Amino acid sequence: MSDELRRQQQAASIEQKINELVQQSRVLEAYLNDNISREATVTRLLEEARLASNAIQNIPTDSEVESFMPVGIGVYIKALVPPVKKLLINIGADVTIEKSKEDSINYIESKIKEFEVALRQLVSQKEQISMRMEQIQGQVNQMLQKGASGTGISGDSFHSSHHSQQQSRDAGQQPTH
Repeated sequence: MSDELRRQQQAASIEQKINELVQQSRVLEAYLNDNISREATVTRLLEEARLASNAIQNIPTDSEVESFMPVGIGVYIKALVPPVKKLLINIGADVTIEKSKEDSINYIESKIKEFEVALRQLVSQKEQISMRMEQIQGQVNQMLQKGASGTGISGDSFHSSHHSQQQSRDAGQQPTH
């Protein structure tokens, strides 16, 4: 009788630890999804900054250029762009400053470097979170194997939860540049 009680207590303890690990995994999954979203945003900003830099570098400073000006939802107006000597740069809080073409390119290039650093940090964080989630899965699997031989604990709920986490991660990963 005391062996049965001890076995039940051990099973309850293992089940509690598994539930705690599953909860940790869910918190990490939410953090991972947030990280993936931020990574996608920084990737878009980085691409936009590279395109802006390239566009400004290719605009002549001594002659008019015919161009298309976007007005929204894929609609453009044909326009003549005068020789570009100065550009307006929004530096935040609805503050815009005028800079020379060279200073504008330098500003954009510094933003590109900031975005690249942020992207590397996000990728590193994503890898760390994924590794920790895999560690948790391994711990739970190990506990289930130990506990399953005599306690009747099933790993179905964790495995289905982890499977959906893995699918969510795989679907949300963005290519890095």
